[in-house]
This record gives sequence, structure tokens and C-alpha cells, in this order.
Amino acid sequence: MGSSPPLYLQIQQHLLEKIHGGDWPAHHQIPPEEQLARDFGVSRMTANKAIRDLVQQGYLTRQPGLGTFVTDRKAESSLVDVHNIAEEVRGRGHDYSNDVLRCEAIEADDEVALRLGVRLGTRVFHTLIVHRENGIPIQLENRFVNPRWVPDYLETDFSLHTPNEVLVAACPITDVEHVVEAVLADERTAAWLETDTTTPCLCMTRRTWSDDHLISYARLIHPGDRYKLRSSLHKHIQ
Repeated sequence: MGSSPPLYLQIQQHLLEKIHGGDWPAHHQIPPEEQLARDFGVSRMTANKAIRDLVQQGYLTRQPGLGTFVTDRKAESSLVDVHNIAEEVRGRGHDYSNDVLRCEAIEADDEVALRLGVRLGTRVFHTLIVHRENGIPIQLENRFVNPRWVPDYLETDFSLHTPNEVLVAACPITDVEHVVEAVLADERTAAWLETDTTTPCLCMTRRTWSDDHLISYARLIHPGDRYKLRSSLHKHIQ
């Protein structure tokens, strides 16, 4: 017979069952450590470890003086750093997949030429990809890449590798520009994201450089009810 899991894992399993089963929705306050310790016949330190691990995994959040609460588990990206969306999704313990809608070379129109720093009509690479988390669309990535710096971009199998992976491998990112705004999706975008035109979306415009080279311009659109952006700043106080 196999041995029972450690007591702190049993507490975690109980908490996760409550969360995943819908008994404890987002922002619900969970029982305090003292009560969990009594209910499971363990030390408070063991109950603390169970909660602390779930806080680190993003399921719970502590609010000093108030208690511990279930987090809103929307998909989340950093507003400061540039991460691979596939790794973000898998890091949450979820399944990543995508739909490649476009993978082509096109002539830059006025907007793309301005944003990518090339002349009007310049040949650029274009990909349009819907990124999914557990089968649900969370991002429409409309990306334009300067072929001069990433000549093999269109040869990628984007069902296996994200554009971020390809760009970082070819040209390590040194500078990033982000602009975020609230938008409503047009009918075509709403259909790709499996939402409706009345649902507010987050639109992030991102440009990336490698040293002095402007590599990529992308518009990333997320359904607002499925996604959030996060930024943190550490300020040293003397």
C-alpha cells in the first residue's frame, strides 16, 4: 500500500477542491490557519505551509489584517517583462494551444511602416495567431517582423513554437515599448476570440528592439473578462 501524502498536501487538496468545485469563488475568504490546523489535527506551521504554497502558485492572496482570499485566476501577463505566452499558460498548470490564422510576407502599409520603422511598401513578415488556455482564446496576436533581422521567421512551425520564442532566439530583446488601451473588438476579432463586440478588450501595442534594431511590432488583444496585465515596481527606500 502506498503511503498517504504529507499533511500539508492534504490541506492543499482540500482547499483546491473547494476552489475548483466552485464552493469558494474569487475573493472568497478561506478559513484561518488556526481553524485549518484544528480541523486537520496538525500544527499551525503545517497549515501555514499549505496556504503559503497556494499563495505562491497564485490560487490565494493574503491581505494583512484581513485574512486570506481566493484570487481571480484570470490569465495574466507582466506589463514590464516580455514572456512566452505558452510558458505562462503552462506555468499556471493549464494546457496551451493556438490557431495560426496567417503566416505570410506582405507589403508594409502606412501604419506598419511607421511602427516598424521601415519604408512604405517594404516586404515584412506577418503572423496572426489566436493563443488559447485550456481551449479558450485569451489573446489575438497580430505581429509584424522585419525580415532583415529574423530572415527565417516564416519557416517556423508556429503550432510548436510561439513568435516570442523565435524572436528571442534570433535577437535577444534589449528594449520594449508597451502601450495599453481599452477597445471593443470588431466582428472579425470577436469571432476569433469567441466573444462578442460588446465585451471590453485590453489591447497592448508592443514594439521590441535588439540593441539598435527595431525587430517587431505587435498588437495583442485580450478579452477583458479573461485576462489581466500586471506591473510591479521595487523601490529602495533609504
